[in-house]
Amino acid sequence: MLKVATAAEMQGIDRITIEDYGIAGTILMERAGLSVVSRINELFFGETVQRQPATDKPAVIVLCGGGNNGGDGFVIARILHNQGKSVEVFLSVNPGNLKGDARINYDAAKKFGVKISPLDEFPARRPLNRCVIVDALLGTGLSKEVRAPLSGAINAVNRSACPVVSVDIPSGISSDTGQVMGCAVKARYTVTFGLPKRGHLLYPGAGHAGRLFVEDIGFPVTLLKSGKIRVNLPERGDMISLLPQRPAYSHKGTYGHVLLVAGSRGKTGAALMAAGACLRAGAGLVTIGVPESLVGTFQSMVAEEMILPLADKGDGTLSSESAGAILEFLENRAGVLATGPGLSVDGEITGLISRLIAESGSPLVIDADGLNAVAGNPAVFRDSRVPVVLTPHTGEMARLLHGLSSEKGDIRAMIEKDRISTAVSFAEKTGTYLVLKGVPTVTATPEGDAFINPTGNPGMASAGSGDVLTGMISAFVAQGLTPRDASVLGVYMHGLAGDIAANEKGPHSLIASDIIGSIPAACLSLSGSVS
Repeated sequence: MLKVATAAEMQGIDRITIEDYGIAGTILMERAGLSVVSRINELFFGETVQRQPATDKPAVIVLCGGGNNGGDGFVIARILHNQGKSVEVFLSVNPGNLKGDARINYDAAKKFGVKISPLDEFPARRPLNRCVIVDALLGTGLSKEVRAPLSGAINAVNRSACPVVSVDIPSGISSDTGQVMGCAVKARYTVTFGLPKRGHLLYPGAGHAGRLFVEDIGFPVTLLKSGKIRVNLPERGDMISLLPQRPAYSHKGTYGHVLLVAGSRGKTGAALMAAGACLRAGAGLVTIGVPESLVGTFQSMVAEEMILPLADKGDGTLSSESAGAILEFLENRAGVLATGPGLSVDGEITGLISRLIAESGSPLVIDADGLNAVAGNPAVFRDSRVPVVLTPHTGEMARLLHGLSSEKGDIRAMIEKDRISTAVSFAEKTGTYLVLKGVPTVTATPEGDAFINPTGNPGMASAGSGDVLTGMISAFVAQGLTPRDASVLGVYMHGLAGDIAANEKGPHSLIASDIIGSIPAACLSLSGSVS
């Protein structure tokens, strides 16, 4: 998997490469600049050769700051100028304040004849038409809000119709959280070095980065793959290796039996969607545990699934007395318990879920009302003897953390400001595998690892989509994957199925059952049966 770095982690890699491996900072800066130039030529000039005339080609404006990001900008400007492009640099600091590698490359650019002007002359002296803007103002080390004159330049860039290439990260985006620090460049492309940063993948930063290119500029691969970097970006090859195999000598029992305790009067669809997704994701057997007064309703709507009648309160919701039958079924027949979709919430459901968490001998996957039932009491998960996977969306996560409705807005904002830290902290404290659904979905483990999911689309923001995910993760656990791998693969394939469905239906018309219908195509895609 591709590691995803914080600013501090990337600075550490840079420092060790220079100090311990003996690769000079000027060499790294030169390689960074060359990689950006290569992308600019590819994207805007259609060039594969070093030098072509500038006739009818767009001009290039390079906005440089006073740090190493600006140093990269000087390299870019020098190389493009040397290739015959029309280039002008606008510098945000007094040249006398430049230091180190940035100063070296400023001096080199001047000697090559690059025109360098103060930033306060941008864009007044250079009309913003038929230009490519290179944003090298602020790098990954930004820790405070952007102020004038940089804010004025950024706003001018965003008002223009010029395509923007950001160097390392769009100026104004927090590298660690993706938050906008006052204002930020809206790039069409971002070229970063070594590893993607969290801010490239977390919103709103992901929306500012445009298309992301991750370039190799010579950092040691052992540093880029270090286990000390705990956040990961799953790649297609990783998911192919996780997809459970289907050996010829097998039967339905080979692929596991999931007990899905879900549904209540008026909420039967959630249970049915979770069960259908579970089967489509490869589980051999699925039994839906439902309130006994609804057995006839469910029985008339299923084909492959089995039904387990459970004690209810006479109103179409489960009674806490159903716990014994559930636990017995798990002990003798099923190997995974999934619960929550359409369950409803009251005092008896709270007691039921708490008991199942404490006494189940099979792994649990808990979603929706199963989470709401224990809202504000996350310590209950410490009572479990088995692995527990939780799949909250942001609202459910807020309720898990505090359960105080008057604070939900603030808590949700806190979660969205740092999805990774929220997920990892909760997983570590509760010993659970947490799938924090959203844009993007973040999976965290009790050991402190996190995985940012790259698949999915806005069309999946539809009722029932989360129930589908519950079924898919449960199916992968039943087929023998670890809770971590089942969660990461389930989230990835859920998004992939959603992408396939959106390509066919369009994002506006996508519904949860379309995702279920596209699970086979997602499986075929990963298994290599289709491209």
